[in-house]
Amino acid sequence: MVTFQTAMSDATSPGTATCARCDTTLTEGDRVVAGDRAFCRSCYDTLSHEVRQAVARMSEDINYPMAALGAVLGGAAGALAWWGFTVLTEISFGLVAVVIGFLAGHGAVRFAGGKRGTGLQAIAVTVGALSFLVAAYLVNMTFINQTLQQRGEGWRIPFPPHSVEMFSRVLAVNFGMMKLVFLAIVVYEAWLIPRPPKLDLAA
Repeated sequence: MVTFQTAMSDATSPGTATCARCDTTLTEGDRVVAGDRAFCRSCYDTLSHEVRQAVARMSEDINYPMAALGAVLGGAAGALAWWGFTVLTEISFGLVAVVIGFLAGHGAVRFAGGKRGTGLQAIAVTVGALSFLVAAYLVNMTFINQTLQQRGEGWRIPFPPHSVEMFSRVLAVNFGMMKLVFLAIVVYEAWLIPRPPKLDLAA
């Protein structure tokens, strides 16, 4: 969040006697303090305008195909991380899945050239949620196939699944409240990272 806080202070206070931008001597009625610096009203208005323009440019001319590619690569990396952890440890630790939303969001932002906006949020959330479901399928598939092997069964759950019905049935195994919580966290992370910065320009 970009924040400019205005406060009146004594002219003899350190760092507030002159404008940090133009070195003009500040008067009692023409002093705007932003963080640890003080500006004259004119410079403050100019900087505020520049900040607004910079933030607006972050949501313009977004390369959505590249953003989608970045989100897919990030989501896939997160899904493989969760699945790989499960295969290595034989433990379905759902908290690892949170990285899916993080990587999907950052992938969208990075491949879009550092842009941010609601469109990128939609892409990251969609890809993050789908990646989570695919990862949950892979985790369940791993444990089911381990059980089938122990029983001496000759068939295995495949990836990719043969049908949507197979995908949903495997996904439904042990898909309880905690999985919903982890999915919600994934969606929140994917939504938060590409969010445009908020401005609080108080004068």
